Amino acid sequence: MAGSTEVSTTTTSQPATADISRWRRARARIEHGLRPWRRANPGARYLVIAGAAITLLFAFLAVFADTVAPFGEDQYCADEFFNPENGACIGVGPDEQVPNRAPPSTEYPFGTTDTRFDVLSRVILGARLAFAVVAFSTAFAMLIGVPLGLFSGYIGGRFDRVMVLVMDAIYAFPSLLLAIMIAFALGLRLEQLGIDAPFVPAAVSVGTVYIPQYFRVIRNHTLSVKEEPYVEAAKSLGASRTSIVFRYVFFNVVSSIPVLFTLNAADAVLTMAGLGFLGYGVRFPTAEWGLDVSLALADSVAGFWWTAFWPGVAITLLVTGLSLMGEGLNDIINPLLRVKGYRGKAKASARETMKLAGDREPAGATSRAEAGA
Repeated sequence: MAGSTEVSTTTTSQPATADISRWRRARARIEHGLRPWRRANPGARYLVIAGAAITLLFAFLAVFADTVAPFGEDQYCADEFFNPENGACIGVGPDEQVPNRAPPSTEYPFGTTDTRFDVLSRVILGARLAFAVVAFSTAFAMLIGVPLGLFSGYIGGRFDRVMVLVMDAIYAFPSLLLAIMIAFALGLRLEQLGIDAPFVPAAVSVGTVYIPQYFRVIRNHTLSVKEEPYVEAAKSLGASRTSIVFRYVFFNVVSSIPVLFTLNAADAVLTMAGLGFLGYGVRFPTAEWGLDVSLALADSVAGFWWTAFWPGVAITLLVTGLSLMGEGLNDIINPLLRVKGYRGKAKASARETMKLAGDREPAGATSRAEAGA
């Protein structure tokens, strides 16, 4: 009986020990992942937090646009008179519909346009299209630019020279002009094929502009990483080229992708607004900030400021939020820019001095040092 008790104790203690070990490894990985955040300059952390707060606000509006917006995308009259089947007001005259060019009020906080659209609804619904274009265009650019940069930098030779020449040619072309040409040609082709995809031409054109950026960043990192000893060791062990590129090189050059993603996302919002302003984006009445600013030019000249003001504010805020997040992440991820502030340096210096003296840090020393700083 005594022997069976010992066996039972051993079998029950082994899973508990395994769970504790697994938890410690997971916690160590989390602490290792958060180490750049803790060691970064406080200013960089504030930039990321401020940028993330603005971006999350617009992301919330984009996800719940149909619930938050007072009116629909092509709705220009009150809910009780709107017929969703044909998109027309029923049983009411033009004077009883949503008023045209109504100034901001409690009923219409951002005012209305000359075509009887609620500006607040179009600003909220425009966030949905902005995030859709940003997600599609950046994913399109990464899926093409990252693999090309990896293999071009690793293989080298004639393939690398040809790819660099092609990417430099695309990069030298004016980005907005290139986006207009691609959006026009692709939109015309989709129309001939009878495909109704309103934002795809604009998203593909915006994504094509950013392919050379991902290619150049990944290729330059790959050129330095492929000379590392662990890559040479993988070659000597007979690993295939694809295995080396995706298992040993990719995870050591991918650290710059989040920074590039956020900065390109901010630029994508501006490029999309430029396409909409010039008439090469989505078609009216689809809500898009650049298109709304373009349609409101005549209102601005006539003194109706609110129809162009609020879409412009939305563009500015979202671009600012994405840019702040990208700049902060760049300072945190880049080890050359990741420096502590004055308080962090003082604390680290004090701890190092006490460690060398063989003394333990007294309780409350940190708070006193902070209070003194």
